[in-house]
Amino acid sequence: MNFFNHDGFDIAFIDEGEGDAILLIHGFGSNHAVNWVNPGWVSFLTNAGYRVIALDNRGHGRSAKSYKPEDYVPAAMAGDAAALLDHLGIARAHVMGYSMGARIAAVTALGYPRKVATLILGGLGLGIIEGVGGWDEIAEALVTERPEEITGERPRMFRAFADQTQSDRRALAACISRSRELLSAADAGRISQPTLVAVGTRDDIAGSAEGLARLMPSATVFDIAGRDHMLAVGDRSFKKRALEFLQEHPIA
Repeated sequence: MNFFNHDGFDIAFIDEGEGDAILLIHGFGSNHAVNWVNPGWVSFLTNAGYRVIALDNRGHGRSAKSYKPEDYVPAAMAGDAAALLDHLGIARAHVMGYSMGARIAAVTALGYPRKVATLILGGLGLGIIEGVGGWDEIAEALVTERPEEITGERPRMFRAFADQTQSDRRALAACISRSRELLSAADAGRISQPTLVAVGTRDDIAGSAEGLARLMPSATVFDIAGRDHMLAVGDRSFKKRALEFLQEHPIA
């Protein structure tokens, strides 16, 4: 792992391969290894001729933690992503995010448009604008000392995932309270970069991929057949379509 400091946080990242750069931003409660290394994305993209950078978002993985919710607003986390590109001397990159990482990627495109050549938004569709329910219950599930009393499938799933990844659950609870700030439809309309919106057909968290793409001037949709929110990220057809998209839009 490599580290750099931004906004008072030591941010962990990997940097592998050569070619056009692609920055990978993982989802809530995950880290670069769980989201991108283990499902094969890093090896897949480096073998295809890309320079792959993947960070652990603040509050996650080996990056520094905070228990202050205000430290996790999407603009602050997008600032980490943009600062990492600056740290590496990369003027322009493809940016791909999954779930919360897709929200951060979209905010990066809005806040730092010259740095973002294309976007791949995985596991998040119209939910980036309309929101999805149940997050307060998830935050409570993350910090309870009696996990056996957690009710609801989604809170149980996220608590189990946090335990599996040995995450700092207090930091995640702080993160979830602010990292889900919504974009407006007008915000989506200002994302002019070529964008691929990819959501599993069984995903009950992301919201409609088609609904989001209709609001964006240069977006296309890929339905990840038969996959739910947790399984879509490693899907082979998703990798194939993402690579096709990247090859269709090389960095000038």
